[in-house]
Amino acid sequence: MLWWEGALIAVAGLWAGAINTVVGSGTLVTFPVLVALGHPPVTATTSNAVGLITGTITGAYGYRHELAGQARRVARYAVPSFFGAIGGTALLLSLPRTAFEVIVPGLVALSVVLVALQPLAAKRLRTRDPAKRRSGPLLYFLIFLVGVYGGYFTAAQGIMLVGVMGLLLADSLQRLNAFKNTLTAVVNIVAGAIYAFIAPISWPVVGILAASSTLGGLLGAKVGRKLPPTVLRGTVVVIGVAAVVRLLV
Repeated sequence: MLWWEGALIAVAGLWAGAINTVVGSGTLVTFPVLVALGHPPVTATTSNAVGLITGTITGAYGYRHELAGQARRVARYAVPSFFGAIGGTALLLSLPRTAFEVIVPGLVALSVVLVALQPLAAKRLRTRDPAKRRSGPLLYFLIFLVGVYGGYFTAAQGIMLVGVMGLLLADSLQRLNAFKNTLTAVVNIVAGAIYAFIAPISWPVVGILAASSTLGGLLGAKVGRKLPPTVLRGTVVVIGVAAVVRLLV
């Protein structure tokens, strides 16, 4: 790995750690960078999952105040995320690599659309009647499905979680974001632990992403909410579109 490649990955990891904490979809920054540097899509995905673990943990820690008194709920929501992550990793490791390379452009495109539409979703959540939002089997099933998606391809799972939980829970968006950070950390830890033993991984990439995303997660929790959301979202959309074009070509 050349020095400038390592520097580029470090910057991408820092940005991804911050974006994951504030908005979600940080993988849409790191994944295209790794693919552009010559890493196969599967290796880029697995290295991302392992390398961004520390960033998701620090992001969740940064939102600990919003989770005060919510330990039991977090534990309940973590169960479907845990099993969903196992299901997603099983799909990634069992399906042919050619299948992944065909599917992943569509997943990236879906993630970009979700990022672009996130403001509309957030507005809809704010105006929805809280009395009509409640947890139940549907919520846990949808969290499980998002966990499967996150275990297979991590991009924008956080945005999916906020959308799902916002429609079915009466909590504030800040608390939903705290739940999102915690559950994405669960998915990344489970998927990353599996990939670390049985999947193709670039360990130099993992080391760089782990260090830079850790700092990014902390910065995102402290100052990310003060940054213009349109700047973060616009960056993610542009990079995501470039990734789709690169993968299709």
